[in-house]
Amino acid sequence: MKKFKNALPNILTFINLSLGVIAILFAVNDSTGYDNLIYASLLIIIAALTDRFDGKVARMLNATSDLGKELDSLSDLISFGLAPTIIAWKVTFISYGIPGYLISLIFPIAGAYRLARYNVTPFNNVFSGLPITIAGAFLTVDNLYNCFTLMTNRFNPVINTSITVVLILLMSFLMISKIKLRKV
Repeated sequence: MKKFKNALPNILTFINLSLGVIAILFAVNDSTGYDNLIYASLLIIIAALTDRFDGKVARMLNATSDLGKELDSLSDLISFGLAPTIIAWKVTFISYGIPGYLISLIFPIAGAYRLARYNVTPFNNVFSGLPITIAGAFLTVDNLYNCFTLMTNRFNPVINTSITVVLILLMSFLMISKIKLRKV
């Protein structure tokens, strides 16, 4: 029972990672329509819920570890840095060529930096910079909005793309900033 207790937080982390990987697979699937992109976005939202609990469960069960912290960060980079970016690229930036690729690099790079900084900082009740989970959730909501506007022929390339670019730049800045946020 003790081994399961110690493994439970990592199991939640692996569920988070699995949901992020499946979201990426849905996003790169070349099927017609936007259903797969919506499913991918919903998987990221579910991953955010599992991410919410892995650390809490680890602390509650007194099962925290350096390995768990690293696994969590790697999973978060996939689920909340890479997956939402791939969806944004597919929905919004795919037709922009090199500039679309370059914009798509900013968010996961900022997320990786933020997670690395978090991993080398002693644990306390204050975040330095916006957590990647929150930033990824905001980008995911924007992706869902863009999918629905595309499906209903209300997508305005200039407005929707501009909003997504501003959101990516703002969230990236907030992730790497030293703004202090209390943990909830």
